Amino acid sequence: MNNIMNINFLSGLLHLADPTLPIGGYTHSNGLETYVQERIVHNVETAKEFVQNMLQYNLKFNDGAFAKLAYEAAGKGDLQTLLDLDNECNAIKCPKEIRQASQKLGLRLIKIFKRRENFPLMEAFEKAVQNKQANSHYCIVFGIYAYLMKIPLYEGLLGFYYTSVAGMITNAVKLVPLGQLDGQDILFALYPVMEKTVLETIELDRDMVGLCNTAFDIRCMQHERLYSRLYMS
Repeated sequence: MNNIMNINFLSGLLHLADPTLPIGGYTHSNGLETYVQERIVHNVETAKEFVQNMLQYNLKFNDGAFAKLAYEAAGKGDLQTLLDLDNECNAIKCPKEIRQASQKLGLRLIKIFKRRENFPLMEAFEKAVQNKQANSHYCIVFGIYAYLMKIPLYEGLLGFYYTSVAGMITNAVKLVPLGQLDGQDILFALYPVMEKTVLETIELDRDMVGLCNTAFDIRCMQHERLYSRLYMS
């Protein structure tokens, strides 16, 4: 019974971090489609390099860091800090498609999980979004719900990175294309990288949040003008 009590957050974590959650994440490649069309990502090795670099040099300093900060602000019931974090996140997402995608994913995540329970803090956050005081970015909403659903920070961030990595790998399998087992091999190889990145995110210096990733941003902007596209971003 003690073991069951210690993992009673697991069902919520699996649901929140489910890569197949119907929020539309599968329609966004986050610039990967540009990398594939430019032949920069073209096989298993380059696909793994893309996902690993995105995890270690982009997500850790941006969406992962904001998810962690939102988790901590939710723990204090600090709505104003959550709004400030959401607006800061909005400001650093230079590519229009990525910024809009993040907002839509966050709104859809709220729409799903408010069916489970109406948390006062999330109701206040959603009202602020409706009043255009914030933008409902996915990483902020994820961090808030992770806290409200009593998911420990480490496990919440691991779930956040897992769903992000799994989504990128799924897109790479379709776009490169790769074999399904190739995608699974990449996922296996990135287990320790995800775990290490979680620890680094928890200890990340606040001044490093929002670190610019110029190449990723440029490829995302170029995606808007590709001749043909399978993905929305």
